[in-house]
Amino acid sequence: MSWIPSHLPRQDGRTFVVTGGNAGLGYFTAEQLASTGAHVVLASRNPARAGLAASSIRGNVAGASIDTLTVDLASLDSVREAGARLADYGRLDGLILNAGTTTGSGERQESVDGLELTMATNFIGHFALTALAWPALTRTEGSRVVGLGSISTLLVLPNPGDMLSRRGYNSFRAYSLSKHAMQGFILELDRRVRVSTTFGKVPDVTAVLAHPGYAIDGLTPLRPGIADRTPLMRAGAAAIAFGTQGKNRGAAPTVRAALDPSFTGGEFVGPHYLTRGRPVLKHPTATSGSREFGGHIWALAEEWTGVDFDV
Repeated sequence: MSWIPSHLPRQDGRTFVVTGGNAGLGYFTAEQLASTGAHVVLASRNPARAGLAASSIRGNVAGASIDTLTVDLASLDSVREAGARLADYGRLDGLILNAGTTTGSGERQESVDGLELTMATNFIGHFALTALAWPALTRTEGSRVVGLGSISTLLVLPNPGDMLSRRGYNSFRAYSLSKHAMQGFILELDRRVRVSTTFGKVPDVTAVLAHPGYAIDGLTPLRPGIADRTPLMRAGAAAIAFGTQGKNRGAAPTVRAALDPSFTGGEFVGPHYLTRGRPVLKHPTATSGSREFGGHIWALAEEWTGVDFDV
């Protein structure tokens, strides 16, 4: 079907949770979802920044329905608390697994739970949050889980035996491994949903992947305190504008993944020209998409989190 990001289908009465919805891609994902009439929950570790983002969305979207939820994805205790709140939601139409760090430190760091920090933030916390929110997702007709992949997975192969970078650390490699894990998880979730039954029926949950291409601050619309542009950023953006786009456009694949009614699960949405362009169907790397890797990363995530995710 033809998808026009500037003419999104109405979503009145529906509820979407966006992790990291207080900044960057997550903010513009939330703003665009709010423009459809949906109720949007900004899940963020920083309540003050979430509040600023909520005020900004209300200022840019007339009648926006916004709420906030505190969660630190690098802390499994925090994730358990937030997951319990989501499980009690009357309805949860979409869980957007957006939050994450793109740049790590020069040295390997660990979360409070002893897990490599980039993997913990970008994937492990999201796996646990999805598992804990599953009751609300399964009782909501036509709900979706959207995970954010990355084109970095085209450059770095996954290492199934060292996903926590214990035997060697590089920040870009750690980021790419976390995105391989997310891609493997979402595609495995889709496979498991298709063969699962809950109370005699298949759960009506669709799992979809999206990636933003190369989205930068210098081409992003101004949102004071959330998306600011310095003269240096604008100058740098102009030099590479041909291969990049703003974070508002980078959010478009995620929004399509959340809303396109034609999707049945397992789709991967990204910019038409890889790093920029309108959101279209793409293909994840074969390694992330394999059944073997999906089952492996699922088992590892259950081990790391202590959460039994029985779809």
